[in-house]
This record gives sequence, C-alpha cells and structure tokens, in this order.
Amino acid sequence: MIQKVAFPQKKPFLLKRTAAYARVSSGKDAMLHSLSAQVSYYNQLIQSNPEWLFCGVYADEALTGTKENRAEFQKLLNRCRRGEIDLILTKSISRFARNTVTLLETVRELKTLGVDVYFEEQRIHSMSSDGELMLSILASYAQEESYSASENKKWQMRKDFEQGKVGSMRMLGYRRTKSGKLEIVPEEAEIVKMIFLYYLSGMGKLAIAKKLNEQQICTVRGCAWTTEDVRRTLRNEKYTGNLLLQKSFRENHITKKKVANIGQLPQYFVAGSHEAIISQEQFDAVQKQMAERQKKYAGSCTTNRYPFTQKIRCACCGKYYRRKTTVTGVVWICSTYNTKGKKYCPTAKQIPENTLISACCDVLEISEFDAERFAEQIEQIQIPAPNELQFCFSDGTEQTVSWKDRSRSESWTAEMREKARQKKWRQS
Repeated sequence: MIQKVAFPQKKPFLLKRTAAYARVSSGKDAMLHSLSAQVSYYNQLIQSNPEWLFCGVYADEALTGTKENRAEFQKLLNRCRRGEIDLILTKSISRFARNTVTLLETVRELKTLGVDVYFEEQRIHSMSSDGELMLSILASYAQEESYSASENKKWQMRKDFEQGKVGSMRMLGYRRTKSGKLEIVPEEAEIVKMIFLYYLSGMGKLAIAKKLNEQQICTVRGCAWTTEDVRRTLRNEKYTGNLLLQKSFRENHITKKKVANIGQLPQYFVAGSHEAIISQEQFDAVQKQMAERQKKYAGSCTTNRYPFTQKIRCACCGKYYRRKTTVTGVVWICSTYNTKGKKYCPTAKQIPENTLISACCDVLEISEFDAERFAEQIEQIQIPAPNELQFCFSDGTEQTVSWKDRSRSESWTAEMREKARQKKWRQS
C-alpha cells in the first residue's frame, strides 16, 4: 500500500536589506580619514554577514548632525520610503542626529515603514519596545552636549575679539599668524590695491571681475572672480588696518544659520590692529562712490526670490540660472553666460519664464502653476542641452521635456511693433 505524504514547504529565506550611515562634522583631514574608516568598516561588516544583503554605505562630510538637509542622509531616507531598505546601521545617536526632534521624527517615520535602525554605540534597536524611550533620553543628552560645546566656543571667540584676535579666516592680501594676528602677503596685497584703483577710476564691479579673470588672477580660494567677490573686497575695513569683529553670528546651535549682526550682539572695533594695505582716505572714497552709484541705479537690481531661484542649474558650467527682464519679456538665463558671455558657457540658452511655467504645469499635471507644490515636489531643474529641461523630483525620479523657441512674431511686444510702425512711416 502506497500512501502519499505531503511535507510542509519551507518558506524561502529572504536576506535583510542592510545599509549604513556615517558622518563627520568637520572637513579636516583627520575627520575625513575617520569617515573613510567608517565606510570601510561598514562595507566589510555588512558583506560578511550571510543574512544581510549589502545596500550601500551613505556618508556625509563636514555637516553637523543638527541639519536635516544632508544629501546622503536624504538619499538613504528616500530609498527607505521606496521600500528598498530593511535595516540601517549607524555608529551612534550623535552621528545620526543631535536634534532630538529630528531624530525621533525620522525614527518614527522609519518605524512605520518597517525599517529598523541599530545604534552600535548605545546597542539600541529602534524597533524594540523600549527603543524610543531610550532614544529620547540619549538624544536629549546629545543635543545638550552640542549646545554646551557651542556656548563654550562662542565664549572663547568673544574673548579673542576683545583682545583683537581673529578666528580662522582666509582673505586676499593677509594671512593669519598662529597668534591670531594678520600679516601682509605682498603679491596678494598688490591685487587688492589694483581692485580699489580700478573702482576709483570708474570701473564697475562686473568690469573689474571680468578684467581680473582675463588676467587669470584667482580669488584667495582659487576661483574665478564674481561681482560679489569684488564687492566684499571693496567693503572690507580690514584693508585699512582696522578690525570690526562679530559682524555676524550663528542663530543657534540647532540651525547654525548665519545671521547679520545689526545690534543683537556687541561688535568689537580694534583700530590699528595690523598693517594697512589701503589708506583710510582711499577706502572712504570708495565707500562714497559705492553709495552714490547705488543711489543712482536704485531700482535697477533686485534681491527678490522667485519660485525658480536656485532651482535651475546649467549642466555646462554648473551655475544657477537667474531671472532677467529683457525687451521681449522675462527670461531665465545662466548666470555665467549672463555675466561672462558665450565664451565661458557656450551651450547656455535663455528660457522664457512663461515656457518654464508651462513645462512645470505639464510635469506636475496641474492646470495652474502652484509655487508651493513646485517647491515641495521639484528638487531641481537641470539644463542638459539647449531646449531641454530635466526635472529632478524630491522622490528621486526624473523627467525630461523639450521646449520650442518662440517665433519671431511672438517675441515682439506691442511697444516694439509701434516703434517699427513709426519708423516705417517716417521712412515712407
């Protein structure tokens, strides 16, 4: 007699999709070496575990744990939201986030997504029953530690300011000695003198920047000159041998946002603290001219922010597009192309604002442009080639659309048509 026996089928064993996150809060060589060591450690740890599937190591350099907009951190979260990660390994709570609110919000979101976070130093799994309580306590401690370190640093800086010492800084014409004093770098000082003389001779900031770039003279950081670099040089009182300290400060230890000091904190003026490059008379003459030119051209420039501000990036030079009003209407144009010309960015092309708005409505599938929805869903617009817009969404997806140039008749305004009509009438 033969009897058929049904054996229970074994469920296929699924590997746990595992990623790691590492961070250092300073760009110094020692810290970057530490970051490299962390990345190597997690690579080996995950790949050596037979129950884990390696899904990458995400690492941020020189970013504080109080900031939420860490690029690699956000990439990791986006993968979790797409259901591609089961477990995240990280060294400690302070490496993941020092802000208690940020930490708990992130951990809770990951918990709803079924993603476990393991903090090695504290030996805590976020998915465990007592995990959130322990995380709350330890994250509060980490945040308080960050606040204490920030206050100690501020106290030391203010003591240095009272003694006329400058902190770590780089500026054209001077180098900082170990004692915190400034000494002249002769070859750089000549460039500073040249900039002041150019301006007093009647040249504008843009013309000076172009001339310096043509002469292949770089800024102190080795970059090409911009109008803002020239403006900062002309405004810097340190070139007269005097110091005005604490012109700005950090808002708090959480956001670390830099804020202009317009009376919130005391400022420290130290006269004759170091050797001057520019005389006080020459410096005052430049400030007077700048004020006169600003008054003369008031209204011709603007610092307004628009929905597309710092959203459109040129693939050729890497700079952002800026808004510009032309005779044919409002356009967005590559800042390099606009200030330096086609020679420095040959593939850039101005885009009519109406065309941008229409393309955004199409990709967002809305009938009317919504600035808030655009800011929330579109991370950036890349310009890979002329007449192409590559929309990079916040969820990591991309979409490329093409646009057509306006016909000649469409680019003519009513005013232009009237002028042409009058010119033709006079000629006849």
